[in-house]
Amino acid sequence: MRRLLSYTNNASRILRTMWLAVSPVKLKSPSVLLCTSSFQGDGVCNGTQSKKALLSDPQQFDAQFSELVTELTERDFKDPDLADALDRLRQILVYNVPGGKKNRGLSVIGSLRELLPPSQLTQDTVRRALVIGWCIEMLQAFLLMADDIMDGSLIRRGQPCWYKQDGIGLDAINDSLLVEGSIYRLLRRHCRDQPYYVHLLELFNETTFQTELGQSLDLMTAPPGQIDLSRFTIKRYQAIVKYKTAFYSFYLPVASAMYMAGISSEKEHNNAKHILLEMGEFFQIQDDYLDCYGDPAVTGKIGTDIQDNKCSWLVVKALEIMTHEQKAELEACYGRKDEVSVEKVKALYNTLQMQTLYHKYEEESYQRLQKLIAHHAQNLPHSVFLNFAKKIYKRNK
Repeated sequence: MRRLLSYTNNASRILRTMWLAVSPVKLKSPSVLLCTSSFQGDGVCNGTQSKKALLSDPQQFDAQFSELVTELTERDFKDPDLADALDRLRQILVYNVPGGKKNRGLSVIGSLRELLPPSQLTQDTVRRALVIGWCIEMLQAFLLMADDIMDGSLIRRGQPCWYKQDGIGLDAINDSLLVEGSIYRLLRRHCRDQPYYVHLLELFNETTFQTELGQSLDLMTAPPGQIDLSRFTIKRYQAIVKYKTAFYSFYLPVASAMYMAGISSEKEHNNAKHILLEMGEFFQIQDDYLDCYGDPAVTGKIGTDIQDNKCSWLVVKALEIMTHEQKAELEACYGRKDEVSVEKVKALYNTLQMQTLYHKYEEESYQRLQKLIAHHAQNLPHSVFLNFAKKIYKRNK
């Protein structure tokens, strides 16, 4: 928005882009990072074989984070008067950026491996793809930091939300802006001399604005203390999902890789959007389902869509099929914080067999994605999109 492929020769190229780490390798130095693993036990680096122990993309990605934090907090500004602020920035980045699944960030290098032949994947190219991936993770982090404040959330990625930390509070608003600013400092330092630099700047700026517009729609549709279920239409829901989630979670990583690979054609980017925005809707519907039915120990967060009066897929679809009596009960309970009201809403969902309805939708949506890929990815590797689909299909977190 899950990890199945057999070890066959035909799958080896696709598997390099999967977001699965190989068996852990102890790092002695980050300088050995820029190769990819093959099934023969050797590695491919710049298209050549290496006998050194090699790291998977997730391992390379994780190892690079501390380097980027050091770069931002020690090598960028050197004014001693900024020491306290830069130490704060380090704390913010370490706490908020690396704790997720990192699927968005890893999909930049994963997609690039499908778009370029190994001979063109130089060490510098791989390194830049990893940096851009971390920029996407930072974009998500600063958006989530702000979102948690607006929603009054308590838990994010299995730990207290940043603003709930002692001594943080609403200072987290400025902290989120520091994370956003870090994105553009990294892009400038690592990509300024590349032909796709301006494309990346425009892409990140556009995607951020689109996501903020989606957040506005979300907040306007369900303002605190105002329960109006008539606003919860499928059309409004799809608009929120498209702008708040799909652009930054799905289009941004693939579009970044396309620009790196020299693919700047508006036609090809529009073709990619057709597929990826549909995928983003599928992903958000899964998120809405997991908010209600997921295990917090697995998802890393406690679902609060019912309490927060969210325009969730579950409530939108329930409103389409429930009786007038059921709707009256829903209106009396939805958006209330007390546990009794929440349980009544969940009981209504169970009566309406929302879990069955969701699983039917999931299967139909996956088949629809396959058709979109076949139709719109005529000049792009299908594996770029199929790998995405495999990752989100039947996920549980």
